[in-house]
Amino acid sequence: MAFERVSRLASIPALVLVVMAWVISAAQASAQSLIRDPDIEHGLRELAFPILRAAGLNTNRVRVLVVNDSTFNAFVIDYNTIYINYGLILSVETPEMLQAVIAHEAAHIANGHLARRSENLRAAQRNAQLGTLLALATAAAGGGRAAAGIAAGTQASALRSFLGHTRAEEASADRSAASYLRWAGISPRGMVNLHRKFAGQELLSEANQDPYMRSHPSSRERLRAAEAFLVEFGDQAKQNANADYWFARIKGKLSAFLRSPNWTLRRAHEESNRDIRLMREASAHHQNRDLVRARAAIDGALELRPDDPYFYDLKGQILLESRYLKDAVAAYGAAVEMSPNDALILAGYGRALLVDGQTKKALQVLEKARARDDRNVRLMRDLGLAYSQVGNDGMAAAVTAERYALQGRLADAGIHARRAVARLPEGSPGWQRAQDVLIASERADKKKKRKRK
Repeated sequence: MAFERVSRLASIPALVLVVMAWVISAAQASAQSLIRDPDIEHGLRELAFPILRAAGLNTNRVRVLVVNDSTFNAFVIDYNTIYINYGLILSVETPEMLQAVIAHEAAHIANGHLARRSENLRAAQRNAQLGTLLALATAAAGGGRAAAGIAAGTQASALRSFLGHTRAEEASADRSAASYLRWAGISPRGMVNLHRKFAGQELLSEANQDPYMRSHPSSRERLRAAEAFLVEFGDQAKQNANADYWFARIKGKLSAFLRSPNWTLRRAHEESNRDIRLMREASAHHQNRDLVRARAAIDGALELRPDDPYFYDLKGQILLESRYLKDAVAAYGAAVEMSPNDALILAGYGRALLVDGQTKKALQVLEKARARDDRNVRLMRDLGLAYSQVGNDGMAAAVTAERYALQGRLADAGIHARRAVARLPEGSPGWQRAQDVLIASERADKKKKRKRK
């Protein structure tokens, strides 16, 4: 499991539309941390697949990623990714509740809300005073209450208009999500229970809220709509053992790494799936630096599921971080044999090879991983190191430039992009990628200079 900081600005089209340089600069300072783990992301794909199919979305293209944030939230900022905070995942009690969240976010993609929201933002901006621009940008990213605070004391009619469109989109997404769940054979009670859990928990009491200054309908309004859907169509869904298993595994893996090892060891016996219980214990013992017990636990899980690449991936991580390099390479190699196209597993294998001194082989594996996932910051760091070790300083600089760009550090990215452009053959793939980063860096620099004037 890896924690990565990545910039969200490049993925938020609404923020790009805000032409005020000071707004752009403030947004660039904000970065979001992702939790990347092949086991967790596979489990989320298992839960999301029937929903994405029901929504008519490409099940191979749309990913579900976990945000390293303890709050209850989920969002979309592009057409290919659904982001869910780990706090939400650990808070819900059933897979159907988590699937209701995925269905809602999938509806924003399927219904074209991202493009429509950008157009609504442009229309609102034409009538907005300067003091409202930042509020519009904040609202576009889902922060309705924060937007209301920023807009206080300014001409807020444009913001009210924009939030009105946003509330309508949220209500539409709830209706579409309920339909997706029904078509996918998933109980709509998950959506009812989701809204019931959080109904009435707004930061302000409903009596003190301005309904026109919210980006979402109230929890109680959403609960009533979900209950009405359940009454109208009933609940014909059957219990899904596969969804139950992967939901438990996702929560088990997240909690094992995010909570204290002692908490995990005290609570592991509550897990009914023995392989998941052993996986959680292996993670806890590893964090306690007890390799003997960690290895025994993960080997016990593999005895129950000998063809599970994700348990082999965890074993490889445990061994690599314990400096048992040959054994780590072997464990990751077994995971790759079972899941040869999983970018995160390939990245782990490449990292193990690199640490073990097998640099040329590591470079091949890491490039294969990058071809499948070019937004993995840790992978890009390893890839840059591999190129440096084989003496290809041009590609090392190009990869480093891309890594800094992913993290929103465009000034640093520009330095390495210039170095890459000077050292790589003109027109080569690496040179072209470095040029793209350089152009982005120069544009950001020009905006900063205009701001200072």
